Amino acid sequence: MKINKGIAVAVAALSIVGLAACGNSNAASGTTDTKADKGLDVIGDTITYDPNHLVNDGKPIQLEYWSWGSKGTDPVYKMIESYTKTYPNVTIKTVNVSWDDYWTKLPLALKGKNGPAVFNIHNSHDALIRPYAADYDIDTKSLESDYSTASVHEDGNGKVKYIDSVINTGNIYYNKTLWSEAGLTDADIPTTWDEFIQVAQKLTKTDGSKMTQAGFNFNGDAYSAIYQGLNYQKGELLFSEDGKKANYNNDVTKENMQFLKDLYDKYKVGSVDFGNDYTQSFGNGQSAMIYAWGHMEGTLKEKYPDIDYGVFATPTFSEDTPFAYDRYNGESTPGVNKNQSKEQQAVAQDFIKYLLANDDYIREAVSELNSFPAKTSLQNDKDILSKPVMAAIQPRVDRLIWPGPAPSTVESSGTTAFQNVFQNGMSIDKALKEAQGQMDTDMKSSDFTSMESKYAYFDEHK
Repeated sequence: MKINKGIAVAVAALSIVGLAACGNSNAASGTTDTKADKGLDVIGDTITYDPNHLVNDGKPIQLEYWSWGSKGTDPVYKMIESYTKTYPNVTIKTVNVSWDDYWTKLPLALKGKNGPAVFNIHNSHDALIRPYAADYDIDTKSLESDYSTASVHEDGNGKVKYIDSVINTGNIYYNKTLWSEAGLTDADIPTTWDEFIQVAQKLTKTDGSKMTQAGFNFNGDAYSAIYQGLNYQKGELLFSEDGKKANYNNDVTKENMQFLKDLYDKYKVGSVDFGNDYTQSFGNGQSAMIYAWGHMEGTLKEKYPDIDYGVFATPTFSEDTPFAYDRYNGESTPGVNKNQSKEQQAVAQDFIKYLLANDDYIREAVSELNSFPAKTSLQNDKDILSKPVMAAIQPRVDRLIWPGPAPSTVESSGTTAFQNVFQNGMSIDKALKEAQGQMDTDMKSSDFTSMESKYAYFDEHK
């Protein structure tokens, strides 16, 4: 049954009214706080937070926090508990909205006066929320001092609406059992792609002409991420110099597509016919190594808990320091609704400062999101570095680049090119040309501008 588009929008709008009408009262009933001195220490490094004050003059106030996450997957939930315990006059109601609905319902809610005062952000939807997000009421230099990636989020006025709490990038996951069976030890962990090929060949098994164990598997959607890292290693930008156009059809992309094809066709460490899902193949113990980001740990824990695996840094083409080891992406700190009342915005800004000064928030984000702290004071923390993914990222963190909230076509069109070459027998030249054309078409009306020029080593690119 087809539903009239106008009716669908109206239904969505009515559901927003229902969500926003609950719990967004400035004069909420509740406890009055009269004790400014909480007897608590000031927290933070450059960004500091003194909890010994009254919030909203101690008068009861209720805010909403919207998120697609929940307790255990969104670190803000736990911080709400500690904040409202310190300030009993403040109630922050959490509202969970599914990811698929979130990016329709949230902008509609933020347009009005009753939207959530605080809301979860994913930078891939920056354009949707930016018009409604207030600038952080925190000194920009302090943000830059405490958070290593803060500067890339500054607008033309030097203001930010959110920053990264933690960041992530790609690594190589390997099956420790298969590694040991092949006679490999920690001393065999490769640092270059040439060494990687030799290791992958030792991890590959065949029965006649049939592959029974892949040394390395990138079937599925792995290419869309790994090609970006390979290009960056060789100094090739993901976007044009002006940051407006995708830079896909070039000699470096061609070289790296051929390199990946050689892994399968020349070095025989994997096969396009060896399943179509690298995650499942690794989880089932059929593939010895894969390239994946930090979220893989959660997938393995949930779906493949019996796999004994390790993590090491993605190899490079030589022992020399590359332009960048890989792309990174960040998990964003919450946004503040600029259309809410002054009272709610003031409390929201206070809560944001509480988060950014508080190491507990970052530790919780590291734990829940399996991502590396953007807070510089925690980047050498022993407890954090005891986690395999964190230990793999830490030595490379200064040489990771963020291209910005890139349009989805950069990945989807890249995946199509991969499929055309590996599965459909198309020439690399033709596949890259077609993918570039699709990216150009998709980005024609986009206002996206790459953040690559903000990378500290930008001048080293090709």
